[in-house]
Amino acid sequence: MTRHSLRRILTALLTAACLLLGLAGCGAAPYEEPWQPTPTPAATATPEPEPAQFALACYPQSSFHPITGGNRTNLSLGGLLYEGLFALDPQFQVQNVLCESYTVSEDALKWTFVLRAGVRFSDGSALTAADVAASLNQARASALYSARFTGVTGVSAGEGTVSVTLSSPNGGLPALLDVPVCKGTGERPAGTGPYVLAGEADALVLEARTDWWQGNALPRQSIPLRSIQEADDLIRAFDTRDVALVATDLTGTNALGFSGSFETVDYPTSTMLYVGFNTASGPCRDAGLRRALQQSFDRDAVVTAQFSRHALAAALPVSPVSPLYDGALAGRLAYSSQALAQALAGAGWSQTDGSWRRGRETLALRFVVPGENTDRISAAEQLAKNLTDEGVSVELKKLSWEDYTAVLARGDFDLYLAEGRLTGDFDLTALLAPTGALNYGGYQDASAAGLLRAFRAADGAARGQAAGALYEYLAQEPPFAVICFKNWSLLTQWRLLTGLTPTQQNVFYRFADWTVA
Repeated sequence: MTRHSLRRILTALLTAACLLLGLAGCGAAPYEEPWQPTPTPAATATPEPEPAQFALACYPQSSFHPITGGNRTNLSLGGLLYEGLFALDPQFQVQNVLCESYTVSEDALKWTFVLRAGVRFSDGSALTAADVAASLNQARASALYSARFTGVTGVSAGEGTVSVTLSSPNGGLPALLDVPVCKGTGERPAGTGPYVLAGEADALVLEARTDWWQGNALPRQSIPLRSIQEADDLIRAFDTRDVALVATDLTGTNALGFSGSFETVDYPTSTMLYVGFNTASGPCRDAGLRRALQQSFDRDAVVTAQFSRHALAAALPVSPVSPLYDGALAGRLAYSSQALAQALAGAGWSQTDGSWRRGRETLALRFVVPGENTDRISAAEQLAKNLTDEGVSVELKKLSWEDYTAVLARGDFDLYLAEGRLTGDFDLTALLAPTGALNYGGYQDASAAGLLRAFRAADGAARGQAAGALYEYLAQEPPFAVICFKNWSLLTQWRLLTGLTPTQQNVFYRFADWTVA
Protein backbone atom coordinates (compact mmCIF):
# COMPACT_ATOMS: atom_id res chain seq x y z
CA MET A 1 0.00 0.00 0.00
CA THR A 2 1.32 3.42 -0.88
CA ARG A 3 1.82 6.06 1.77
CA HIS A 4 -0.89 8.14 0.08
CA SER A 5 -3.57 5.46 0.29
CA LEU A 6 -2.55 4.49 3.81
CA ARG A 7 -2.91 8.07 4.97
CA ARG A 8 -6.30 8.41 3.31
CA ILE A 9 -7.59 5.26 4.99
CA LEU A 10 -6.28 6.22 8.38
CA THR A 11 -7.67 9.71 8.06
CA ALA A 12 -11.12 8.40 7.32
CA LEU A 13 -11.00 5.74 10.01
CA LEU A 14 -9.68 8.07 12.64
CA THR A 15 -12.20 10.72 11.80
CA ALA A 16 -15.07 8.23 11.83
CA ALA A 17 -14.17 6.04 14.74
CA CYS A 18 -11.41 7.90 16.58
CA LEU A 19 -9.13 4.96 15.82
CA LEU A 20 -8.43 4.53 19.50
CA LEU A 21 -6.74 1.46 20.76
CA GLY A 22 -8.81 -1.41 22.05
CA LEU A 23 -11.37 -1.69 24.78
CA ALA A 24 -14.30 -2.58 22.60
CA GLY A 25 -16.60 -4.28 25.01
CA CYS A 26 -15.26 -3.00 28.32
CA GLY A 27 -18.79 -2.09 29.38
CA ALA A 28 -20.86 -4.89 30.79
CA ALA A 29 -24.41 -4.40 29.59
CA PRO A 30 -25.32 -4.89 25.93
CA TYR A 31 -26.11 -1.68 24.16
CA GLU A 32 -27.20 -0.38 20.81
CA GLU A 33 -25.09 2.34 19.23
CA PRO A 34 -24.84 4.14 15.90
CA TRP A 35 -22.43 2.74 13.40
CA GLN A 36 -19.77 4.96 11.90
CA PRO A 37 -18.81 4.95 8.24
CA THR A 38 -15.70 3.23 7.00
CA PRO A 39 -14.07 3.93 3.64
CA THR A 40 -13.12 1.65 0.79
CA PRO A 41 -9.37 1.97 0.32
CA ALA A 42 -7.39 1.99 -2.88
CA ALA A 43 -5.60 -1.08 -4.17
CA THR A 44 -2.51 -2.16 -2.31
CA ALA A 45 1.05 -2.60 -3.52
CA THR A 46 3.99 -4.67 -2.40
CA PRO A 47 5.68 -2.78 0.41
CA GLU A 48 9.22 -1.59 0.66
CA PRO A 49 10.41 -2.69 4.13
CA GLU A 50 11.50 0.26 6.21
CA PRO A 51 12.84 0.43 9.72
CA ALA A 52 10.21 1.06 12.36
CA GLN A 53 10.41 1.73 16.06
CA PHE A 54 8.33 0.02 18.71
CA ALA A 55 6.66 3.05 20.20
CA LEU A 56 3.08 3.60 21.32
CA ALA A 57 0.76 6.57 21.30
CA CYS A 58 -0.61 8.37 24.33
CA TYR A 59 -2.45 11.56 25.20
CA PRO A 60 -0.28 13.04 27.98
CA GLN A 61 -2.83 15.73 28.81
CA SER A 62 -5.45 13.07 29.67
CA SER A 63 -5.75 10.74 32.65
CA PHE A 64 -4.16 7.29 32.61
CA HIS A 65 -6.41 5.98 35.39
CA PRO A 66 -7.66 2.57 34.18
CA ILE A 67 -11.12 2.91 35.76
CA THR A 68 -12.03 6.59 35.84
CA GLY A 69 -10.04 7.73 32.79
CA GLY A 70 -11.92 8.57 29.62
CA ASN A 71 -9.27 8.53 26.90
CA ARG A 72 -9.33 5.15 25.18
CA THR A 73 -5.81 5.34 23.81
CA ASN A 74 -4.50 5.82 27.34
CA LEU A 75 -6.88 3.16 28.66
CA SER A 76 -5.49 0.64 26.17
CA LEU A 77 -2.00 1.11 27.64
CA GLY A 78 -3.49 -0.25 30.84
CA GLY A 79 -2.96 -3.74 29.40
CA LEU A 80 0.76 -3.20 30.09
CA LEU A 81 0.34 -1.41 33.42
CA TYR A 82 -2.52 -3.12 35.23
CA GLU A 83 -3.99 -6.55 35.86
CA GLY A 84 -7.33 -7.83 37.10
CA LEU A 85 -8.45 -10.75 39.20
CA PHE A 86 -9.07 -12.50 35.88
CA ALA A 87 -8.48 -12.02 32.17
CA LEU A 88 -10.40 -13.27 29.15
CA ASP A 89 -8.38 -15.03 26.46
CA PRO A 90 -9.17 -14.71 22.71
CA GLN A 91 -11.86 -17.41 23.11
CA PHE A 92 -13.50 -15.51 25.99
CA GLN A 93 -12.29 -18.12 28.45
CA VAL A 94 -11.51 -16.96 31.98
CA GLN A 95 -7.87 -17.04 33.05
CA ASN A 96 -6.78 -16.50 36.65
CA VAL A 97 -4.44 -13.56 37.13
CA LEU A 98 -4.43 -11.89 40.55
CA CYS A 99 -6.92 -14.45 41.82
CA GLU A 100 -5.34 -17.72 43.00
CA SER A 101 -8.63 -19.56 43.60
CA TYR A 102 -12.20 -18.95 44.69
CA THR A 103 -15.13 -20.55 46.47
CA VAL A 104 -18.87 -20.06 46.06
CA SER A 105 -21.45 -20.21 48.83
CA GLU A 106 -24.16 -22.88 48.81
CA ASP A 107 -26.78 -20.39 47.65
CA ALA A 108 -24.36 -19.17 44.92
CA LEU A 109 -24.76 -15.56 46.07
CA LYS A 110 -21.37 -15.03 47.72
CA TRP A 111 -18.08 -15.53 45.92
CA THR A 112 -14.82 -15.41 47.84
CA PHE A 113 -11.64 -14.84 45.84
CA VAL A 114 -8.24 -15.80 47.28
CA LEU A 115 -5.56 -13.37 46.15
CA ARG A 116 -2.24 -14.48 44.73
CA ALA A 117 0.60 -14.07 47.23
CA GLY A 118 3.79 -12.15 46.51
CA VAL A 119 2.28 -9.60 44.11
CA ARG A 120 3.52 -6.02 44.38
CA PHE A 121 2.42 -2.76 42.85
CA SER A 122 4.81 -0.71 40.76
CA ASP A 123 5.39 1.55 43.80
CA GLY A 124 6.79 -1.43 45.70
CA SER A 125 3.84 -1.94 48.03
CA ALA A 126 2.21 -5.34 48.40
CA LEU A 127 -1.14 -6.10 46.82
CA THR A 128 -3.82 -6.28 49.51
CA ALA A 129 -7.45 -7.32 49.62
CA ALA A 130 -8.34 -3.73 50.50
CA ASP A 131 -6.69 -2.54 47.26
CA VAL A 132 -8.69 -5.02 45.19
CA ALA A 133 -11.97 -4.24 46.94
CA ALA A 134 -11.36 -0.51 46.51
CA SER A 135 -10.77 -0.96 42.76
CA LEU A 136 -13.91 -3.05 42.33
CA ASN A 137 -16.01 -0.58 44.29
CA GLN A 138 -14.55 2.25 42.26
CA ALA A 139 -15.48 0.34 39.10
CA ARG A 140 -19.04 -0.13 40.40
CA ALA A 141 -19.43 3.65 40.44
CA SER A 142 -17.61 4.35 37.17
CA ALA A 143 -19.11 5.14 33.78
CA LEU A 144 -16.82 2.57 32.18
CA TYR A 145 -17.63 -0.48 34.29
CA SER A 146 -20.74 0.16 36.37
CA ALA A 147 -23.13 -1.70 34.06
CA ARG A 148 -21.42 -5.04 34.65
CA PHE A 149 -21.98 -4.70 38.40
CA THR A 150 -25.77 -4.34 38.28
CA GLY A 151 -26.17 -7.74 39.96
CA VAL A 152 -23.55 -7.02 42.65
CA THR A 153 -24.86 -5.91 46.05
CA GLY A 154 -21.55 -5.69 47.89
CA VAL A 155 -17.76 -6.01 47.68
CA SER A 156 -15.69 -6.47 50.84
CA ALA A 157 -12.10 -7.25 51.82
CA GLY A 158 -11.02 -10.05 54.14
CA GLU A 159 -7.67 -11.50 55.13
CA GLY A 160 -6.10 -12.10 51.75
CA THR A 161 -9.55 -12.52 50.21
CA VAL A 162 -12.17 -10.41 48.48
CA SER A 163 -15.86 -11.28 48.67
CA VAL A 164 -18.49 -10.31 46.09
CA THR A 165 -22.18 -10.66 46.98
CA LEU A 166 -24.83 -11.01 44.27
CA SER A 167 -28.57 -10.38 44.13
CA SER A 168 -29.03 -13.54 42.04
CA PRO A 169 -26.70 -16.36 41.03
CA ASN A 170 -24.29 -15.72 38.16
CA GLY A 171 -21.89 -18.53 37.36
CA GLY A 172 -20.18 -16.30 34.82
CA LEU A 173 -19.13 -13.70 37.41
CA PRO A 174 -15.35 -14.22 36.92
CA ALA A 175 -15.75 -13.15 33.27
CA LEU A 176 -16.89 -9.74 34.53
CA LEU A 177 -13.99 -9.32 36.96
CA ASP A 178 -11.20 -8.52 34.51
CA VAL A 179 -11.41 -4.99 35.90
CA PRO A 180 -7.93 -3.42 36.30
CA VAL A 181 -6.73 -3.30 39.90
CA CYS A 182 -4.84 -0.16 40.83
CA LYS A 183 -3.66 1.77 43.87
CA GLY A 184 -4.28 5.47 44.08
CA THR A 185 -6.90 7.89 42.80
CA GLY A 186 -4.66 10.18 40.78
CA GLU A 187 -4.22 10.20 37.03
CA ARG A 188 -1.32 7.70 37.13
CA PRO A 189 -2.08 5.12 39.85
CA ALA A 190 0.23 2.19 40.57
CA GLY A 191 -0.52 -1.17 38.96
CA THR A 192 0.68 -4.78 39.17
CA GLY A 193 1.42 -5.15 35.44
CA PRO A 194 4.81 -5.69 33.75
CA TYR A 195 5.51 -1.97 33.12
CA VAL A 196 5.42 1.30 35.00
CA LEU A 197 4.65 4.67 33.47
CA ALA A 198 7.63 6.99 33.90
CA GLY A 199 8.66 10.43 32.73
CA GLU A 200 6.71 13.62 32.32
CA ALA A 201 4.70 15.44 29.66
CA ASP A 202 6.21 14.83 26.22
CA ALA A 203 8.86 12.42 27.51
CA LEU A 204 6.69 9.59 28.84
CA VAL A 205 7.96 6.03 28.67
CA LEU A 206 6.93 2.56 29.82
CA GLU A 207 9.73 0.96 31.83
CA ALA A 208 9.84 -2.78 32.44
CA ARG A 209 9.60 -3.74 36.09
CA THR A 210 12.26 -5.90 37.68
CA ASP A 211 9.86 -7.02 40.41
CA TRP A 212 6.91 -8.09 38.26
CA TRP A 213 5.42 -11.15 39.95
CA GLN A 214 5.13 -13.18 36.75
CA GLY A 215 8.83 -12.76 36.05
CA ASN A 216 8.50 -13.41 32.31
CA ALA A 217 11.03 -11.91 29.92
CA LEU A 218 9.56 -8.96 28.04
CA PRO A 219 10.23 -8.02 24.40
CA ARG A 220 11.28 -4.49 25.35
CA GLN A 221 12.74 -3.07 28.55
CA SER A 222 11.67 0.42 27.58
CA ILE A 223 8.79 1.52 25.34
CA PRO A 224 8.69 5.21 24.34
CA LEU A 225 5.31 6.92 24.19
CA ARG A 226 4.59 9.39 21.42
CA SER A 227 2.63 12.43 22.46
CA ILE A 228 -0.67 12.78 20.64
CA GLN A 229 -2.85 15.85 20.88
CA GLU A 230 -5.46 15.13 18.20
CA ALA A 231 -6.38 12.57 15.55
CA ASP A 232 -4.11 14.06 12.88
CA ASP A 233 -1.12 13.52 15.17
CA LEU A 234 -1.89 9.81 15.38
CA ILE A 235 -2.34 9.60 11.63
CA ARG A 236 1.06 11.17 11.07
CA ALA A 237 2.71 9.01 13.74
CA PHE A 238 1.49 5.79 12.18
CA ASP A 239 2.07 7.00 8.64
CA THR A 240 5.71 7.80 9.44
CA ARG A 241 6.18 4.50 11.32
CA ASP A 242 6.72 6.35 14.56
CA VAL A 243 3.88 4.45 16.28
CA ALA A 244 3.95 0.68 16.12
CA LEU A 245 0.26 -0.21 16.18
CA VAL A 246 -3.32 0.96 16.29
CA ALA A 247 -6.58 -0.93 16.59
CA THR A 248 -9.80 -0.21 14.74
CA ASP A 249 -12.99 -1.59 13.25
CA LEU A 250 -12.28 -2.53 9.62
CA THR A 251 -15.66 -4.03 8.77
CA GLY A 252 -16.57 -2.75 5.34
CA THR A 253 -12.98 -1.85 4.47
CA ASN A 254 -11.98 -4.05 1.59
CA ALA A 255 -8.27 -3.88 0.88
CA LEU A 256 -6.63 -3.82 4.28
CA GLY A 257 -4.61 -6.72 5.56
CA PHE A 258 -3.65 -8.29 2.24
CA SER A 259 -0.48 -6.38 1.48
CA GLY A 260 0.98 -3.00 2.11
CA SER A 261 3.19 -1.17 4.52
CA PHE A 262 1.29 -2.52 7.50
CA GLU A 263 -0.17 -5.82 8.59
CA THR A 264 -3.44 -6.65 10.33
CA VAL A 265 -4.38 -9.15 13.03
CA ASP A 266 -8.11 -9.67 13.52
CA TYR A 267 -9.47 -10.53 16.94
CA PRO A 268 -13.01 -11.45 17.98
CA THR A 269 -15.34 -9.21 19.93
CA SER A 270 -18.66 -9.75 21.66
CA THR A 271 -20.37 -7.24 19.34
CA MET A 272 -23.31 -9.03 17.73
CA LEU A 273 -25.16 -8.00 14.57
CA TYR A 274 -28.71 -9.33 14.51
CA VAL A 275 -32.15 -8.92 12.99
CA GLY A 276 -34.74 -8.30 15.69
CA PHE A 277 -38.36 -9.44 15.35
CA ASN A 278 -41.49 -7.67 16.54
CA THR A 279 -42.95 -10.56 18.52
CA ALA A 280 -45.75 -8.44 20.01
CA SER A 281 -47.59 -7.39 16.86
CA GLY A 282 -47.68 -7.95 13.13
CA PRO A 283 -46.71 -11.05 11.14
CA CYS A 284 -43.72 -11.88 13.34
CA ARG A 285 -45.97 -12.76 16.24
CA ASP A 286 -45.98 -16.17 14.53
CA ALA A 287 -43.04 -18.19 15.90
CA GLY A 288 -43.18 -20.41 12.82
CA LEU A 289 -42.53 -17.41 10.59
CA ARG A 290 -39.69 -16.27 12.83
CA ARG A 291 -38.12 -19.74 12.67
CA ALA A 292 -38.27 -19.63 8.90
CA LEU A 293 -36.89 -16.09 8.77
CA GLN A 294 -33.80 -16.96 10.79
CA GLN A 295 -32.91 -19.52 8.12
CA SER A 296 -33.58 -17.04 5.35
CA PHE A 297 -30.60 -14.76 5.95
CA ASP A 298 -27.36 -15.45 4.12
CA ARG A 299 -24.91 -14.70 6.93
CA ASP A 300 -21.84 -15.69 4.92
CA ALA A 301 -22.74 -13.19 2.22
CA VAL A 302 -22.93 -10.37 4.76
CA VAL A 303 -19.60 -11.30 6.31
CA THR A 304 -17.90 -11.59 2.92
CA ALA A 305 -19.46 -8.86 0.84
CA GLN A 306 -20.46 -6.24 3.39
CA PHE A 307 -17.97 -6.75 6.23
CA SER A 308 -14.95 -7.76 4.15
CA ARG A 309 -14.48 -10.91 6.25
CA HIS A 310 -13.77 -8.83 9.36
CA ALA A 311 -16.59 -10.67 11.14
CA LEU A 312 -17.60 -14.23 12.03
CA ALA A 313 -20.88 -15.57 10.71
CA ALA A 314 -22.98 -16.86 13.60
CA ALA A 315 -26.45 -18.27 14.15
CA LEU A 316 -26.34 -18.29 17.98
CA PRO A 317 -26.07 -15.38 20.46
CA VAL A 318 -22.53 -16.24 21.51
CA SER A 319 -19.24 -15.76 19.67
CA PRO A 320 -18.33 -18.70 17.41
CA VAL A 321 -14.89 -18.81 19.05
CA SER A 322 -16.45 -19.58 22.45
CA PRO A 323 -16.75 -23.20 23.62
CA LEU A 324 -20.41 -22.36 24.32
CA TYR A 325 -21.07 -22.17 20.58
CA ASP A 326 -22.92 -25.29 19.37
CA GLY A 327 -21.83 -25.85 15.80
CA ALA A 328 -24.38 -28.60 15.20
CA LEU A 329 -27.28 -26.40 16.28
CA ALA A 330 -25.91 -23.50 14.26
CA GLY A 331 -25.77 -25.78 11.24
CA ARG A 332 -29.49 -26.48 11.55
CA LEU A 333 -30.12 -22.72 11.46
CA ALA A 334 -27.88 -22.11 8.46
CA TYR A 335 -29.10 -20.24 5.41
CA SER A 336 -31.56 -22.11 3.23
CA SER A 337 -33.21 -20.49 0.25
CA GLN A 338 -36.09 -23.00 0.48
CA ALA A 339 -36.79 -22.78 4.22
CA LEU A 340 -39.03 -19.74 4.05
CA ALA A 341 -41.12 -20.98 1.14
CA GLN A 342 -41.61 -24.38 2.76
CA ALA A 343 -42.62 -22.83 6.08
CA LEU A 344 -45.08 -20.42 4.47
CA ALA A 345 -46.68 -23.13 2.39
CA GLY A 346 -47.03 -25.31 5.48
CA ALA A 347 -48.74 -22.43 7.32
CA GLY A 348 -51.40 -22.02 4.65
CA TRP A 349 -49.79 -19.30 2.54
CA SER A 350 -49.76 -19.54 -1.23
CA GLN A 351 -47.66 -17.67 -3.74
CA THR A 352 -49.58 -15.72 -6.34
CA ASP A 353 -48.12 -13.25 -8.82
CA GLY A 354 -44.80 -13.30 -6.93
CA SER A 355 -46.34 -12.52 -3.52
CA TRP A 356 -47.34 -14.66 -0.56
CA ARG A 357 -51.03 -14.48 0.32
CA ARG A 358 -53.28 -16.13 2.86
CA GLY A 359 -56.89 -15.21 2.26
CA ARG A 360 -56.93 -11.45 1.84
CA GLU A 361 -53.63 -10.98 3.69
CA THR A 362 -50.39 -10.31 1.81
CA LEU A 363 -47.14 -11.01 3.63
CA ALA A 364 -45.29 -7.69 3.83
CA LEU A 365 -42.57 -6.78 6.32
CA ARG A 366 -41.36 -3.36 7.41
CA PHE A 367 -37.59 -3.56 7.98
CA VAL A 368 -35.96 -0.56 9.70
CA VAL A 369 -32.25 0.25 9.74
CA PRO A 370 -30.13 3.27 10.70
CA GLY A 371 -29.48 5.14 7.48
CA GLU A 372 -26.27 6.91 8.48
CA ASN A 373 -23.83 4.06 7.80
CA THR A 374 -23.21 2.51 4.42
CA ASP A 375 -22.04 -0.84 5.80
CA ARG A 376 -25.16 -1.39 7.87
CA ILE A 377 -27.37 -0.26 4.99
CA SER A 378 -25.56 -2.60 2.63
CA ALA A 379 -26.00 -5.49 5.07
CA ALA A 380 -29.70 -4.69 5.45
CA GLU A 381 -30.12 -4.58 1.68
CA GLN A 382 -28.51 -8.01 1.36
CA LEU A 383 -30.76 -9.46 4.08
CA ALA A 384 -33.86 -7.85 2.56
CA LYS A 385 -32.93 -9.31 -0.84
CA ASN A 386 -32.81 -12.78 0.72
CA LEU A 387 -36.49 -12.30 1.57
CA THR A 388 -37.63 -10.60 -1.62
CA ASP A 389 -35.99 -13.37 -3.67
CA GLU A 390 -38.51 -15.69 -2.00
CA GLY A 391 -41.44 -13.46 -2.83
CA VAL A 392 -41.78 -11.67 0.51
CA SER A 393 -42.57 -7.98 0.21
CA VAL A 394 -40.05 -5.96 2.26
CA GLU A 395 -40.19 -2.22 2.86
CA LEU A 396 -36.66 -1.23 3.88
CA LYS A 397 -36.75 2.02 5.85
CA LYS A 398 -33.42 3.85 6.21
CA LEU A 399 -33.85 6.19 9.14
CA SER A 400 -31.80 8.77 10.96
CA TRP A 401 -30.44 7.54 14.27
CA GLU A 402 -32.99 9.61 16.18
CA ASP A 403 -35.90 8.32 14.09
CA TYR A 404 -34.58 4.76 14.25
CA THR A 405 -34.46 4.71 18.05
CA ALA A 406 -37.89 6.35 18.22
CA VAL A 407 -39.36 3.67 15.93
CA LEU A 408 -37.81 0.92 18.06
CA ALA A 409 -39.23 2.48 21.21
CA ARG A 410 -42.73 2.57 19.64
CA GLY A 411 -42.52 -0.95 18.26
CA ASP A 412 -43.38 0.43 14.81
CA PHE A 413 -41.61 -2.24 12.76
CA ASP A 414 -41.61 -5.91 11.83
CA LEU A 415 -37.82 -6.34 11.56
CA TYR A 416 -34.90 -4.19 12.62
CA LEU A 417 -31.16 -4.48 12.12
CA ALA A 418 -29.16 -3.82 15.27
CA GLU A 419 -25.74 -4.18 16.82
CA GLY A 420 -25.32 -5.06 20.49
CA ARG A 421 -22.17 -5.44 22.53
CA LEU A 422 -22.58 -8.37 24.93
CA THR A 423 -20.75 -8.94 28.18
CA GLY A 424 -17.94 -11.44 28.56
CA ASP A 425 -20.39 -13.89 30.13
CA PHE A 426 -22.74 -13.53 27.12
CA ASP A 427 -25.70 -12.65 29.28
CA LEU A 428 -28.88 -12.10 27.22
CA THR A 429 -31.00 -10.48 29.92
CA ALA A 430 -31.19 -7.12 28.13
CA LEU A 431 -32.50 -8.87 25.00
CA LEU A 432 -34.86 -11.42 26.56
CA ALA A 433 -36.27 -9.93 29.77
CA PRO A 434 -39.65 -8.19 29.30
CA THR A 435 -38.10 -5.01 30.70
CA GLY A 436 -34.73 -5.56 29.02
CA ALA A 437 -33.11 -2.43 27.59
CA LEU A 438 -32.77 -4.03 24.14
CA ASN A 439 -36.03 -5.99 24.06
CA TYR A 440 -37.61 -3.74 21.45
CA GLY A 441 -39.62 -6.60 19.97
CA GLY A 442 -41.66 -7.16 23.14
CA TYR A 443 -40.44 -10.74 23.60
CA GLN A 444 -42.06 -12.44 26.60
CA ASP A 445 -41.54 -16.12 27.18
CA ALA A 446 -41.58 -17.75 30.61
CA SER A 447 -39.68 -20.82 29.42
CA ALA A 448 -36.93 -18.69 27.88
CA ALA A 449 -36.72 -16.68 31.11
CA GLY A 450 -36.29 -19.86 33.14
CA LEU A 451 -33.60 -21.20 30.82
CA LEU A 452 -31.81 -17.86 30.96
CA ARG A 453 -31.82 -17.96 34.78
CA ALA A 454 -30.43 -21.49 34.67
CA PHE A 455 -27.68 -20.43 32.27
CA ARG A 456 -26.74 -17.44 34.42
CA ALA A 457 -26.57 -19.60 37.54
CA ALA A 458 -24.54 -22.42 36.01
CA ASP A 459 -20.76 -22.62 36.13
CA GLY A 460 -18.14 -25.13 35.06
CA ALA A 461 -19.30 -27.94 32.77
CA ALA A 462 -22.93 -27.26 33.69
CA ARG A 463 -22.69 -23.86 32.01
CA GLY A 464 -22.19 -25.38 28.58
CA GLN A 465 -25.19 -27.66 29.08
CA ALA A 466 -27.35 -24.75 30.24
CA ALA A 467 -26.24 -22.66 27.27
CA GLY A 468 -27.15 -25.47 24.90
CA ALA A 469 -30.64 -25.77 26.38
CA LEU A 470 -31.18 -22.00 26.15
CA TYR A 471 -29.95 -21.72 22.56
CA GLU A 472 -32.00 -24.75 21.49
CA TYR A 473 -35.16 -23.16 22.87
CA LEU A 474 -34.41 -19.78 21.30
CA ALA A 475 -34.02 -21.54 17.95
CA GLN A 476 -37.64 -22.69 18.28
CA GLU A 477 -39.02 -19.45 19.77
CA PRO A 478 -36.62 -16.87 18.33
CA PRO A 479 -36.72 -13.23 19.48
CA PHE A 480 -34.09 -12.33 16.86
CA ALA A 481 -31.86 -13.85 14.20
CA VAL A 482 -28.11 -13.59 14.81
CA ILE A 483 -26.12 -12.63 11.71
CA CYS A 484 -22.50 -12.35 12.85
CA PHE A 485 -20.04 -11.20 15.50
CA LYS A 486 -17.72 -8.40 14.45
CA ASN A 487 -13.95 -8.56 14.64
CA TRP A 488 -11.66 -5.70 15.42
CA SER A 489 -8.28 -5.40 13.75
CA LEU A 490 -4.86 -4.53 15.09
CA LEU A 491 -2.81 -2.66 12.49
CA THR A 492 0.95 -3.06 12.97
CA GLN A 493 3.96 -1.80 11.10
CA TRP A 494 5.16 -4.18 8.40
CA ARG A 495 7.33 -7.03 9.75
CA LEU A 496 7.75 -5.40 13.13
CA LEU A 497 5.70 -7.68 15.41
CA THR A 498 4.93 -11.40 15.66
CA GLY A 499 3.21 -13.58 18.22
CA LEU A 500 0.28 -11.20 18.80
CA THR A 501 -2.84 -12.54 20.52
CA PRO A 502 -4.98 -9.43 21.08
CA THR A 503 -8.26 -9.67 22.95
CA GLN A 504 -11.28 -7.44 23.10
CA GLN A 505 -10.25 -6.06 26.49
CA ASN A 506 -6.48 -6.09 26.08
CA VAL A 507 -4.69 -5.72 22.75
CA PHE A 508 -1.44 -6.48 24.62
CA TYR A 509 -2.67 -9.82 25.96
CA ARG A 510 0.30 -12.16 26.63
CA PHE A 511 2.68 -9.39 25.65
CA ALA A 512 5.62 -11.39 27.01
CA ASP A 513 5.12 -13.82 24.09
CA TRP A 514 5.41 -11.10 21.43
CA THR A 515 8.52 -10.75 19.31
CA VAL A 516 9.60 -7.26 18.30
CA ALA A 517 11.96 -7.05 15.32
